[in-house]
Amino acid sequence: MSITGPGSITAANLAAQNNMFNQLNTLSAQLGTGKVAQTYSGLGSQAGVALTLSEQLSAMDGYSTTASTVGTTLSIAQSVLTQLGNVGSGVQQVLSGETNFTLDANGQTPAQAAAANYLDEIVSLLNTQVGSNYLFSGSAVGQPSVASTSEILNGNGAQAGLTQVIAQRLQADEGAGNGRLTVGGTGTQVTLSGDGSPFGFQLAGVNSTLGGATASGPTGSPPTISVNLASNPSAGQSISFALTLPDGSSQTVTLQATTASPPGANQFTIGTSAAQTAGYLQTALSDAISNLAQTALPAASAIAAADDFFADPPQRVDPGSPPNYATATSLTNGTPADTVFWYTGENGSTPALQTAVAQVGPSMSVAYGMRANEPAITTLIANVAVLAATTYSASDPNAAASYQALSHSVAANLSPQSGTQSIDDIEADLANAQTTVKEATTLNTQTQNTLQNMLQGIDGVNLNQIGEEILTLQNNLSASMSVTARLAQMSLVNYLAPVSG
Repeated sequence: MSITGPGSITAANLAAQNNMFNQLNTLSAQLGTGKVAQTYSGLGSQAGVALTLSEQLSAMDGYSTTASTVGTTLSIAQSVLTQLGNVGSGVQQVLSGETNFTLDANGQTPAQAAAANYLDEIVSLLNTQVGSNYLFSGSAVGQPSVASTSEILNGNGAQAGLTQVIAQRLQADEGAGNGRLTVGGTGTQVTLSGDGSPFGFQLAGVNSTLGGATASGPTGSPPTISVNLASNPSAGQSISFALTLPDGSSQTVTLQATTASPPGANQFTIGTSAAQTAGYLQTALSDAISNLAQTALPAASAIAAADDFFADPPQRVDPGSPPNYATATSLTNGTPADTVFWYTGENGSTPALQTAVAQVGPSMSVAYGMRANEPAITTLIANVAVLAATTYSASDPNAAASYQALSHSVAANLSPQSGTQSIDDIEADLANAQTTVKEATTLNTQTQNTLQNMLQGIDGVNLNQIGEEILTLQNNLSASMSVTARLAQMSLVNYLAPVSG
């Protein structure tokens, strides 16, 4: 007969308790993490599937983060573009509100002073950063998009700014003061000739209702319009000379025959002979050209100079050798050594929108790049800058007319032009990008939820069930420990009959 002692029973109980302790630790870890196991090896045959799902979730998290960053960038960019559009409207409103031509100490009107402030705003907006990235620098997000207002207007050392480029272009366009045109002729013939350069007035055509006169041209090199008076015209008959200005705009000089002497504005006196009348026509034509050269021409020249300065690359008048801007015959490319390059970002051949491309989903990417030198933005800054760069003299009798010509041109240029890019077009491109980002975000969220549910089915636990199992295990462990404690206090003496004396 064998007797099992309390020691062996206690050892068995202790082994069971140790097992329960291990189960309790495992359940506690599952309760704390919500995971079946802390390592993939603990998932057995499902480890590979769980690893794949985790990798996909990580990738989706990356796409979502990228989409969020791009979305923020696009929102800020849209805000900047809206403000740029408001600048253009603001300048137009200031110009339309001007009723008097008054100059300040700097030789500028209130609208021009406002334009200088607007130019500061444009420069600041174009140098907007999101984090450390410049929005309008193309792919070169680490460098500013545009030069400072001071550099753009006034230059930087040997680098010419817009003010200097305007002054040099005006010298080239005015020539000897007649817009590079020459009025001539002998006898009954009157001629109007250009000098063959791209500067000043360009001859576009002639139209005559003068009786007995023949008009033709421009023909030849240099181009010339010829008018021959075979007989005297009648009073009220006229002749018109069509001219093209440096900015591409047009002016027509119309002169009417009159018997009055002296004639009125834009008239010529009918003389006693056709030859005398031709002489009067020459004088009237010369005066009209000279007047345009002092009013409409400076405005058109300034606009052309701004277009040249903000071109890519910037264009400068080539003064020749020895330098003489008044007799210049061509333009030349500005260089970083002699001209301020207003746009300082990346300027490659890739379309602006494609300079920033982000993957926002497994199969979705979005292009959202911008450059400050896109046509719509260049038009805006060029027209605001030319208004801020020009000055006038209060003693100049033609200053008011010249300023009016400039302000009208600027206001017209700031209005949307058919067939050219507008700020709204850039905003539309970014709006499409924003739509793509929103769609990607929605799809990413759905995919993340699906993957998370699948992974939860593999490595996840039911927290309520785990809690119940822990409570049951704790009760069983408590009971086991209680039994073990009582067994540990028992000995063989408890089983022997007492010895009688």
